[in-house]
Amino acid sequence: KYVIRGFATEAPEVSEDALYDGQVTNRALQVMRDIAAQDEPFFLGVGFLRPHLPFIAPKKYWDLYDRSEIKIAENNFPPRDAPPISLQVHWSGARAQSDVPNSGAILPEQSRELIHGYYACISYVDALVGRLLDELDRLGLRENTIIMLWGDHGFSLGENSMWAKLTNLEMSTHAPLMVAVPDGRGAGQHSNALVEFVDMYPSLSELAGLPLPDHLEGTSFVPLLTDPQRPWKSAAFSQYYRRAIANYRVNPLAIDTPLGYRDYPKTGTMGYSMRTDRYRFTLWQEDGHPEVIRGLELYDHVLDPAENVNIAGHPEQAELVAELTRQLRAGWVAAQPQP
Repeated sequence: KYVIRGFATEAPEVSEDALYDGQVTNRALQVMRDIAAQDEPFFLGVGFLRPHLPFIAPKKYWDLYDRSEIKIAENNFPPRDAPPISLQVHWSGARAQSDVPNSGAILPEQSRELIHGYYACISYVDALVGRLLDELDRLGLRENTIIMLWGDHGFSLGENSMWAKLTNLEMSTHAPLMVAVPDGRGAGQHSNALVEFVDMYPSLSELAGLPLPDHLEGTSFVPLLTDPQRPWKSAAFSQYYRRAIANYRVNPLAIDTPLGYRDYPKTGTMGYSMRTDRYRFTLWQEDGHPEVIRGLELYDHVLDPAENVNIAGHPEQAELVAELTRQLRAGWVAAQPQP
């Protein structure tokens, strides 16, 4: 069951400030002015709602894009041989919108509309971030302020037949992260190193000269600002939970799966996922029973960056699956970068 909301998209002819994220920005700007007047150290977190569904942004940001030129996902099918439990079959974020069908695929024209809305929302938030940065400059705070911009998850726009998030696939677990520090370290550079959300606290603390408690599981990525290509973590970890079968709908697109509705687990299952420099490996394990494996996923990002084929069950991958299983169970401690 879903809490039905309004339309999935809207392009009102209003100012930036008329919408929630514009109001958040105005509040943040006032806080920054108050901080500058006090001349005290500060931490300011500004959270934007967009580009979450529904995709609502002022019309001028929709006008930046020509919908006829927007391409829909080419891989609008579930990963071949993926275990059913790995698939986000209900798209709760998307299907909760009143104009999105309750079942089945989203047709191409609506797909383009949704992608158009996603782009418009990103451009809207981009402009709001620009206002914050401009105010930092105007107040003279930029020269001693650390800036981190990140998203809390990825977002599928029809890839692998899914919309929104709620999977352990790359489209859900890969999020943007940008960092700017006053001394300019790493400015304009890009790193392929594996970084996780748990790394942000120790990184900010190190940059601010604050002590770190011993219990942290994250690793400061400050060394990457100086040397973005240096060897780093061997793996990054994430997890997503699947509830019991009573809350599932059968994915009508996964008709070639060897498992039917009756074969779904009747208890909750946790998907533990690990990203290395080449592979994404996910182990679906029954709650309270780690020996009960409900599914395995293995995607080779060199040969299959879109994660279209799960090769975990291929006989020639058995040794690699065993090694990645050992690495996953060894966890974050074994994956830390060498000094």
